[in-house]
Amino acid sequence: MAKRVLIKFSGEALANEDGHGIDSATLKFIASEIKPLVESGVEIGLVVGGGNIIRGVNASKEGIIRRSSGDYMGMLATVINAVALQEALEHFGLKVRVQSAIEMNEICEPFIVRKAIRHLEKGRIVIFAAGTGNPFFTTDTAATLRAVEIGAQMIIKATKVDGVYDKDPAKYPDAKKIPILSYDEALKDNIKVMDDTAIALAKDNGLPIIVCDMFTKGNLYNIIVNEDYSRCSIVTDKEKL
Repeated sequence: MAKRVLIKFSGEALANEDGHGIDSATLKFIASEIKPLVESGVEIGLVVGGGNIIRGVNASKEGIIRRSSGDYMGMLATVINAVALQEALEHFGLKVRVQSAIEMNEICEPFIVRKAIRHLEKGRIVIFAAGTGNPFFTTDTAATLRAVEIGAQMIIKATKVDGVYDKDPAKYPDAKKIPILSYDEALKDNIKVMDDTAIALAKDNGLPIIVCDMFTKGNLYNIIVNEDYSRCSIVTDKEKL
């Protein structure tokens, strides 16, 4: 069983049916999936994107808003989602801290890695918000960076599909799932796992990336506690398997 993990959720996964805002039922589901992990002794860090509110790339595409400003707007969106997740998890009786890469003391703590590790050791969930604090970096990269910093044994990218495919399964019925792939294979253009910077950082630090369906009940528990990888894909150093 993994002792410490970092779970990355996309902001879009929190959205209502129209693709925007925050869906309370989804928050409730996520909290119900994380609670048994904490009760099993797993130390959990979380990162959530902000695409349900705004994406920096989209905000800046017309040229009126600079890309750097758009990215900062996206970082603020992740803080909104982090606070929503915190509320949902605390509603289930869990202890949670939000740490932001951009200081906003009235809302959450600043990111301090030693303090984050101490929270984890005390059984608190830590939600890392505001990405890396820098424009031009995605929340995938932020998640991988935080996972490395806190010494997580794996990073789980919880998505809407049950793993990695050789092409988009939503568009191509003949898409084939790839259960295990190397970091270099994950960097290929036709395979979308994380952005290249995130994958390269995971490779440099030997950090396994698990891609799974966040909406399958019990999936996170089976992967982390039961070490059942039948419903996911793993990006790792295949030579060490």
